[in-house]
Amino acid sequence: MGCRINSPNTPILCQSITKKPKLRIKIATLSSASYGQSQQEPISTITATQTQLPKTDVCTVKFKTLGACKLGISRYPDFEYNARGGTGTGTGTRIKDDNLNDEVSISFDVKTLYIPPLTSATTRFLGLPLPPFLKIDIVPELFQGSINQESGKVDLEFKARFWFSVGSIYKAPPLLVETVLTSEESNGKIRSGRGERLDKEGKCRLVGVATVDPIDDFLMNSFLGLPTECLANLNAIISFSNSS
Repeated sequence: MGCRINSPNTPILCQSITKKPKLRIKIATLSSASYGQSQQEPISTITATQTQLPKTDVCTVKFKTLGACKLGISRYPDFEYNARGGTGTGTGTRIKDDNLNDEVSISFDVKTLYIPPLTSATTRFLGLPLPPFLKIDIVPELFQGSINQESGKVDLEFKARFWFSVGSIYKAPPLLVETVLTSEESNGKIRSGRGERLDKEGKCRLVGVATVDPIDDFLMNSFLGLPTECLANLNAIISFSNSS
C-alpha cells in the first residue's frame, strides 16, 4: 500500500487514519442524542408553564352607596346617615387559578368617586337632623383593594379627608381618615363593627375603624377629643361588567 512496515512513523500514521472514522461516528451519535433531547425538553417545559398560568381578564366595577348607613366618632352615639346617591367607577383585574379562586383586584378612579356630604338632609343625630348650616364634606383620595366573588369577601382600602364647616362662618382643617372597609369585622380600642359579604345582587355592608389624629384647630380637637377613633358603616352595591 506504499507504507513501509519497518518505518518508525508508519504505525502512528496508520493508527490515526484507522481511528478517525470511529471518532466521527461517536461524535455523530452524541450530536444526534443531544439533538433529540433538545427537541423534547422544551416541549415538556412549555406544557408545565401553561398549566400554572392563571386565566385573567379585565372588568369594570361600579360602586353605589345606599341608605341606612352610620358614621360614628369618639364615644358619641352614631350618626344615622343616608348615603344614597354615592357612586364610583373602577377597574378590576379578575384572576382565576387552579384552586378555583375568583378574586378581583380593584382600583377605583377617585375622580369618579362621590360620597354625599353629611347635612341636615342626609344625617340625623339622636333622632334629630343636623343643624341647617353644619356640613361635613367627604373627599376620597384612595379606594382600592380586592373582592372574592366566590365567597363575597370584600376588603377595600379607603382614604379620605372630612371637611367640617358651618356656613361661611367657620371651616376647620380636614380630618384625615384611613381604614380598610371590609365585609368582615373591624375592631379598634373603643369602636368596632361587623360587615356583611357580597350577595348575589351585589349588596354588601362595609365597616371600617380608623384612628383620627389631632389637627391644627383647638375647637375641633377639644370637641371630638382627638386623637380618637371613628367608625364607618356603609350599605353599598358593587357590580361587575365586561370592559368594552
